[in-house]
Amino acid sequence: MELLQINANIRESVGNGPARAMRRQGNVPAVLYGPGKEPVALTISAYEFEQALKGGKALQTMFSLTIQGGKTPNRSAMVKEVQTHPMSRELMHVDFYEIAMDRKIWVNVPVVTTGKAPGVEAGGMLQFVRRELEVQCLPLEVPEAIEIDISALEIGDSIHVDAVVLPANIEVPTDVNFTVLTILSPKAEEEAEEVEGEVEGEIEAEASEGEETDQEG
Repeated sequence: MELLQINANIRESVGNGPARAMRRQGNVPAVLYGPGKEPVALTISAYEFEQALKGGKALQTMFSLTIQGGKTPNRSAMVKEVQTHPMSRELMHVDFYEIAMDRKIWVNVPVVTTGKAPGVEAGGMLQFVRRELEVQCLPLEVPEAIEIDISALEIGDSIHVDAVVLPANIEVPTDVNFTVLTILSPKAEEEAEEVEGEVEGEIEAEASEGEETDQEG
């Protein structure tokens, strides 16, 4: 995985007022922090950041920050958090976490499947229990996805994390051998839907009884 280049400036002012003024100018407040490092308040271009993320996920993207006016102008970092406005989805704030290129990091990587499961072709349903796996690796070795071959899975079969074939130098915590995906039988799928429908019906009935009681009172 390559590092994406992005420019940043030292942010002198903090607070809601200066932040709103920055956004009106097309910029976004940000912060860079890391182990043993003092947090650095920054401002970045909203357009540049959004363009860098096109086609990728923020929390899996590595950046090379060029900080204008900083003591150390070039810093490697990953995105720790992105805050957006709940209604407009406008970019509000970005947290960067500084990383060392020679030190392993923990990151969530999506799970994708390859092949066709005989169990699915027989009427079963592929169910993901975990759509992402937390892996540990060097920053430049973060895979875009973890591939799992399902071409041998029949109805009722599952794949657990200790059976997942990982790329070289990629590790996952295996203290708990959890299920990653499984092939559900049509009957199990129907029963799950029936239970869900019964629960929804009970909730609606309780709500109706509550309304009647309120009216009587």
